[in-house]
This record gives sequence, C-alpha cells and structure tokens, in this order.
Amino acid sequence: MDAGVLSSWIWPAMTAALGFVYVGLLVVQWWKRRKPHQLAWAFGFLLYAVAACFEAYSEATQNWDPFVYRIYIVMAASLVGFLGLGTLYLITKKRWMGHSYLVFNLVGLALFLYGAFTVDLLMDKLVPGIVVGGQALGASGTFPRVMSFWFNIPGSLLLLGGSAWSVLKFWPKKEYRYRAWANVLIFVGTLIIAGAGSMARLGASAGLYLAEMVASAVLLTGFLMASTLEKGAAKVREKKAEPATAPDA
Repeated sequence: MDAGVLSSWIWPAMTAALGFVYVGLLVVQWWKRRKPHQLAWAFGFLLYAVAACFEAYSEATQNWDPFVYRIYIVMAASLVGFLGLGTLYLITKKRWMGHSYLVFNLVGLALFLYGAFTVDLLMDKLVPGIVVGGQALGASGTFPRVMSFWFNIPGSLLLLGGSAWSVLKFWPKKEYRYRAWANVLIFVGTLIIAGAGSMARLGASAGLYLAEMVASAVLLTGFLMASTLEKGAAKVREKKAEPATAPDA
C-alpha cells in the first residue's frame, strides 16, 4: 500500500470516531452498574480517541503544533495503562489492587506531563506523519520519552495476562463462553497495537495509523463483549427455569 495512503488522516479519524462511540457506550454501562472497570476503560478509550483526533488534524493540516504535540504524546503513551487498569479491576475482587495501580498511573501521568512540557522539543523531528512518535521528546531512553514504558509494559501485561486468564476461566462455562471470545479479541487487539507501536519506536512506522484503527475496532468489540456478566447470567436463569424432563415410563 502506498505510504501516502498509510499516513492518511482518514485512518486516525476513523479510530477517533470508533473511540468516541465506545466511550459513550461504556459510560452508559458504568452509569447503570457503577463498576470501576467500565469507567477505567472509558477513560482509556477517551485518551485513545482524542489522541487519534490530534493525529488526524496533524495529517490534514500537515502541521504539528508543539503545544498540541506535548498533550498528544502523553495521551497516546498512557492510554494502555488505563485500559490495563480496567482489566485489573475486572479480574480481581481486591479493590486495593486496582486503586494502587490507579495511583501508579496517575503519578506516571503527572511526571510525564511535567516532562513533556519542560523538555526542549527536537523541532526537526516534529513533522507531520506517522514517523513522529516520541522522537521529538529526545533520544530513546531519556526522560520524558522513557515514561512511555511506565504505562506500556504493565498495561500490556495486564491486558494480555488478564485476557488469557479470562479465556481459561470462562471457556468451560457454556453460558459465559462469549466472554472467552471477547478476551480473545482483546488479546489480538493488544498484540496488534503493541506490535505496531514497537515497530514505530524502532523507526518502521509505516502502517501505524491503519494498525491503530484495526486494533481499536478489535479491542473495542472485545471490551464491550466482556464488560458485563448479564448475558451469561440471563442464560443461567433461563436454564434453571426450564422444567425438568420427565423420566421415561
């Protein structure tokens, strides 16, 4: 596929549109059930959607405003941490674990914002296109660029590990098997975006926007499928309500 097509503003615009739709759906679910994992996922996807808007704007205008870029790079790097937070809240009943990881993410967010707004940007790297990534923040491994690992490593491990654990947990239960498939989608979507992000950090950024769009569609579908037990609970109630079959005479 042509490089110009791969870096088109259309892909991040589609990612943003998907993101905002699912943020709304997750907020509605949270309002009805008040579960912390739904709120954490909604916040993570809000970061995803707004970051994608910035990407689309930079491609459409062929310009990266430095102030916008500083906000964008923090959002793009930290969203995985909050998606992982939602998974942690979902798979454990020990709220202190989720609350502790929330504090971890908020501290990292504050440090990253401080670093992003105090560092001197490398303006020759601040050009429109998918080649930007975190390069404008400085050399790899330097602060604040290194802060992306604060979110990406534990967040990705929680998403992948939580998905694998959920597949094993729900697959034997026929009524809840849809949640196993949901977590297969989350696992695949995480691998897509993690792989594309790793390639971009190494300089092979062609296809990043397209990968983000595909990953968002896969992830969001999986998250919505996994975010409620009501479907499975309804099947269990229906099964219990079925009259017992009379034995043969």
